[in-house]
Amino acid sequence: MYRLFFDLIFKRMDPEKAHHLAFAWIRAAARVPVLRTLVAAVLAPRHKALRTEALGLRMHGPFGLAAGFDKNAAAIDGMSMLGFDHIEIGTVTAQPQPGNPKKRLFRLVADRALINRMGFNNDGSAAVAERLAAREAIFRTTVGVNIGKTKVVPEEEAVADYVTSTERLAAHADYLVVNVSSPNTPGLRNLQATEALRPLLAAVREAADRTVTSRRVPLLVKIAPDLADEDVDAVADLAVELGLDGIIATNTTIARDGLGLRTPKGTVEAIGAGGLSGAPLKERSLQVLSRLYARVGDRITLVGVGGIETADDAWERILAGATLVQGYSAFIYEGPFWCRKIHKGLAERLAASPYATLAEAVGAETRKKAAA
Repeated sequence: MYRLFFDLIFKRMDPEKAHHLAFAWIRAAARVPVLRTLVAAVLAPRHKALRTEALGLRMHGPFGLAAGFDKNAAAIDGMSMLGFDHIEIGTVTAQPQPGNPKKRLFRLVADRALINRMGFNNDGSAAVAERLAAREAIFRTTVGVNIGKTKVVPEEEAVADYVTSTERLAAHADYLVVNVSSPNTPGLRNLQATEALRPLLAAVREAADRTVTSRRVPLLVKIAPDLADEDVDAVADLAVELGLDGIIATNTTIARDGLGLRTPKGTVEAIGAGGLSGAPLKERSLQVLSRLYARVGDRITLVGVGGIETADDAWERILAGATLVQGYSAFIYEGPFWCRKIHKGLAERLAASPYATLAEAVGAETRKKAAA
């Protein structure tokens, strides 16, 4: 039914307008007590076997919503109602900004993919912090906060920009993510170089500890799939050196060739710049995740994201080394029953596996390959 609805209505709409419409419906449903209870009962049944402990947090399961869908912390309970085990809001910048000029979001339906050059459009960290502080939680869920650099801030002032957002948002975050990997903010990816990343992560860690003294806010970094393997290793080593809590692998890619695109080449070229997400990202994202786990093992938490569509995809990431998995693009194509299908499939695969818990399964395939 959803695919018929998508073909008849959403597919004909501008993707960004369709996003805002769906977002409004989700928020509206979450405001009606009877409706949200019914929707959650149908779409978000809990599986005890999938209960997950990660980053010092207890979650209903391992499957969360990646950053980008709820940029301003406006629909946390609505997305939880649909079954996501954790919600990562953002990316949030220190200053409010409108993002890049429209049109800036494109569907590649034949490839079950998206290209976006949104440009971190958001209300700014002060407004988002105020919204999070005023939130009265309906559903118990884990909320991650993803922060990035304000576009107008020069690269040499990036650290102070991230620190401002950290000081405002850390108290409201179950975990905090430093995003240095979006391709849509000029110069941002330069911060992935370890000589730039080390002082940035150290400053954010210090600011979070100074701002929140009652607990330690877990800190993660989100990296691009376009990093060379030796740079992936360097980030992994830096994360261990700094005592980082996790790495999210991966963000969108600037690559177009060699990713299985079935959309006519001229169409892709006409779209222009932007980050590619969805099914074509699956292979490289998995490669980066496996490489990270081989490097860091169980010392830090890895989050697998990029091209996850099915329970098989999520299970493959767990076996490769991901304690948590995230999705976004496939939600556009699969619709509201997506989380239910992922959870049901994961529970079935765990039951059929030799592992008693998801924690036992994490990294099992990578370890097996290393031992061969």
